[in-house]
Amino acid sequence: MFTGIVQAVGTVRALTPVGGDLRLSIDTGGLDLSRTRLGDSISVAGACLTVVELEPRGFAADVSTETLKLTTLGTLGVGSPVNLEPALRAGDALGGHYVTGHVDGVGRVVATADDARSWRVVIEVPAPLARYVAAKGSVTVEGVSLTVNEVEGVRFGVNLIPHTREVTTLGRLAAGSPVNLEIDIIARYVERLSEASTGTAGR
Repeated sequence: MFTGIVQAVGTVRALTPVGGDLRLSIDTGGLDLSRTRLGDSISVAGACLTVVELEPRGFAADVSTETLKLTTLGTLGVGSPVNLEPALRAGDALGGHYVTGHVDGVGRVVATADDARSWRVVIEVPAPLARYVAAKGSVTVEGVSLTVNEVEGVRFGVNLIPHTREVTTLGRLAAGSPVNLEIDIIARYVERLSEASTGTAGR
């Protein structure tokens, strides 16, 4: 479980094919790995990965072909920047919202514009996910917890404050950029409960 509050921006150190999958080596930059152990989870660009090797100033994780196909991780190259967040521990502050690290789909940036001191970004989501995105609700973009400003069809808008642009990869977004999306887990449970109450669950 994560919060969507990015703690560092790392860079891809190496991508090594292993038995049909991919081993991803990440230079974690300023991320504190002193409490990280093999088997721990770290969110990389919003995708929950398992640490399989600890390296000087970094770690390695195995990425399945399924994850490569369903997330932006398949587009990474050596030197690519990635948002990083270690798993939430008991007693840690919950600054964003509950994030699982299970990417629901890949969206695409369709427009960006200055909006006073913040930056407006409009993202198009895969049609099946659109119903889960609500104005003033939460959404995770590339591992960053954001508040939805408005929704129009399969598109939604967010505002990025200067701090978010500076300490995450979102400041590098441009029209056409693919982004990992995770909808608010509460929306999933609300839908499931609604199905159960109306007798439509499992149909």
